Amino acid sequence: MIVLGQKYRFHPLEKEQIQKLFPDFKELHYSDKSSEEILRFIEQEIDSNHSKLIVLNTKVQIPNEIIARLTHLQFEQEINYITIEHFLEKYLNKCYIPEEQRDISFLEKIKPFSPLQYLIKRCVDFSITIPLGIIILPIVIYTIYRIRKESPDGPVLFKQKRVGKNGREFECIKFRSMRTDVNYFNHYTQKDDPRIFPWGAIMRKTRLDELPQLINVIKGEMHLIGPRAEWNELVAKYEEKIPFYNERHLIAPGITGWAQVMYPYGANVEDARQKLMYDLYYIKNWSLWLELKTAIKTILVMLGKKGL
Repeated sequence: MIVLGQKYRFHPLEKEQIQKLFPDFKELHYSDKSSEEILRFIEQEIDSNHSKLIVLNTKVQIPNEIIARLTHLQFEQEINYITIEHFLEKYLNKCYIPEEQRDISFLEKIKPFSPLQYLIKRCVDFSITIPLGIIILPIVIYTIYRIRKESPDGPVLFKQKRVGKNGREFECIKFRSMRTDVNYFNHYTQKDDPRIFPWGAIMRKTRLDELPQLINVIKGEMHLIGPRAEWNELVAKYEEKIPFYNERHLIAPGITGWAQVMYPYGANVEDARQKLMYDLYYIKNWSLWLELKTAIKTILVMLGKKGL
């Protein structure tokens, strides 16, 4: 596979995923190369590695001689072409987000759930939330005991304003995993964060700290699966840096979500942008199969595995 151009710059995690799918993956940045050099490189790659896919990842005009030769290669070598937008969706399960605000065509098919889709989502929410709440009751009781034992100075539950559907704020409920007697603040959780007590670390790793959010689900403020419910202060920051960030609020947030199982914990604006690409893919391509796939991957993550 050859990626022609660098309109979209791949994240290291994406390169790892692409390498597994296409071991012969090569990138060709042609801004400093002549047409002859570009064509020679492409033809050599096709001959030596049997590359059959070319990803069009360019925003500048391609010289006519290159277009003409690529057209011939499509028939001579059975080469397939795909745009970077379609490549990201088909192979990496995420939506392309342009860096320039002028291009908003990608928003065309990203819409809120239809009444039928919303009804199905709520049926899924209730059919899982109520039985799950009964099953996990012993875990909840034990968690309350451990929190009170390891960090008795604070409340068992942690409540924080989060941004929900249509930008409306709500109070998100979680088990408290951080000490209240440590003089340290950061918007993001750090490695070896001094605020986190031992059982809190276990809860965060296994996501047990999010169990009280089942109450938010029953109240209709959240779904079981959806975009992560972000802190209102972080949302304001992200909207300044990522022009299309507010699109994730077309639907209610979830306890778990496609972005959360596909991308590691975020610690900066670029991570938020990467997660947004997965969130928009989920909204655009929602189906019961995607819902099931997200649920399975969530269980695998909780068991310490990477997922599907």
